[in-house]
Amino acid sequence: MPKITIYTTPTCVYCKMAKAFFKENSVAYDEKNVASDAKAREEMIEKSGQLGVPVIDVDGEIIVGFNKEKLSELINPTG
Repeated sequence: MPKITIYTTPTCVYCKMAKAFFKENSVAYDEKNVASDAKAREEMIEKSGQLGVPVIDVDGEIIVGFNKEKLSELINPTG
């Protein structure tokens, strides 16, 4: 299983969708709230080059926003 970190804010609808997707697929992830964690915010900006959330790091591959198809491909590469 890949190592996944999701950078979120509490009010982000797409963040909630991404977390629900992970839960439905029994995928473990680390969540970092960039609204209250300045270090996590800096880390997210360094990785993605922007402030938009969610930013999802799947084993070093960065996805900005909730891209269900891409996430499915990364968490289950054999289909």
